[in-house]
Amino acid sequence: QLQLVESGGGLVQPGGSLRLSCAGSGFSLDYWSVAWFRQGPGKEEEEVSCISGGDGVTEYADSVKGRFTISRDNAKNTVYLQMNSLKPEDTAIYTCAAVREYLCTLGECEYDYWGQGTQVTVSS
Repeated sequence: QLQLVESGGGLVQPGGSLRLSCAGSGFSLDYWSVAWFRQGPGKEEEEVSCISGGDGVTEYADSVKGRFTISRDNAKNTVYLQMNSLKPEDTAIYTCAAVREYLCTLGECEYDYWGQGTQVTVSS
């Protein structure tokens, strides 16, 4: 019943931009915190951003701060990750995850529902 579906990944040149979408069904973004994770080749999984379900407070990992922006459109039940100034080291599978909590903190929340992931490749 509860599903998360990512979209928007692809191949982009260094310095380019992509917008990822995480569409939910069976839940309301008013009650769920949502995070974006990524895992590149040979690297550990990294939580890059989260947005709280309660007040919409956002957090970012230092590696993406100033380049990525997370946002939420409750009418569309969708969370977005706008990625600008992309670098080759941003290449990874990006996955969204959700938990029925009003507050998210990077590295602290335990997420219950996960999407299947979308590939982002930054290369010339």
